[in-house]
Amino acid sequence: MTPTRPWPAMAAIAVVVCAALAGCTGAPPGPTPTVPPISTAPAPGPSAAGVVTTVATDLVSPWSLVPLPDGGALVSQRDDGAIVEIGADGVTRRVGTVPGVVPGGEAGLNGIALWHGDGGTWLYAYHAASDDNRVVRMPLLGAPGTYRLGAAETVLRGIRKAQFHNGGRLAFGPDGMLYVTTGDAGDPADAQDRHSLNGKILRLTPEGDPAPGNPFGTAVYSYGHRNVQGIAWTPDGTMWASEFGQNTWDELNVIVPGGDYGWPVVEGIAHDSRFRDPVLQWPTDQASPSGLAARGNDLYLACLRGERLWQVTTDGDRVVGGPVSLLADNGRLRDVAVANDWSLWVLTDNTDGRGSPRPGDDRVLRVAAPG
Repeated sequence: MTPTRPWPAMAAIAVVVCAALAGCTGAPPGPTPTVPPISTAPAPGPSAAGVVTTVATDLVSPWSLVPLPDGGALVSQRDDGAIVEIGADGVTRRVGTVPGVVPGGEAGLNGIALWHGDGGTWLYAYHAASDDNRVVRMPLLGAPGTYRLGAAETVLRGIRKAQFHNGGRLAFGPDGMLYVTTGDAGDPADAQDRHSLNGKILRLTPEGDPAPGNPFGTAVYSYGHRNVQGIAWTPDGTMWASEFGQNTWDELNVIVPGGDYGWPVVEGIAHDSRFRDPVLQWPTDQASPSGLAARGNDLYLACLRGERLWQVTTDGDRVVGGPVSLLADNGRLRDVAVANDWSLWVLTDNTDGRGSPRPGDDRVLRVAAPG
């Protein structure tokens, strides 16, 4: 998010507004969500939030976290292009460096994702190069404690980069396709240009081709986005995205193929039939959401400026519980993921030049599953 963005002093801790999901190109209108009043009480105890422990420390400008089958995780570091392995025992080691990373501002090594196919396990990475943002993939070789990166091959190139608004989240959806979030790179008009890769959510095959069934026959899946940095799916297949607003509202959206989410014409809930409204919105100083994870029907948004983890409960494409504020004493939160044991792993981001690092930052926190 851009450092010149105003941060208005808002009286409400967060504002939840109910709105019809307006019709859009390629998708019918959705139902009107009904949302209970926001919880402003202190976060619930261990039965809801779980016991919080520190898994790893001393990461530098970390950006994305991907759990591994053995109980560990891989983390990307934005500014030095490193992939760091965190063992199940918390021991960290450098797996390798993604070649060709050219950091600057919010650009660098951003999202990573794992895919099992083509005879092995591949690590996908979204990163800034000398002239653009691109997606590459590398074989992940070895075993826990000895992982290394094979040669990189380019999956997608030509995403315009800038000091700010680079998007950068990667995830494989339930359909096995690769979803890529891009920012408007400081040119808001690109978000409405369906021929541009910027200001979009893209849907690709693992090899980088436009995925079958995309609404416009291109890589574009949805558009009208300012800077999406979180995507996740709840068990019924509903796709969700967290998005940075500009001056007023950060957003939680339900993503549909062909959906136009309004930027730069509107920000937040606008009740404009040309665009799809978010199902939740927050004042920018209470959110600035980055990573997003789904654990069952609960969504978790890792927030930078808001310095907390928002939890909301969903039913289909509606929010029916929360939001509840968790982990509000660990500084900026960049990413959140669900581990194999159903715990949450949360990545802090206090060393990126905008936070206030504490001894041991940055860290991976583990929030035990309730019960």
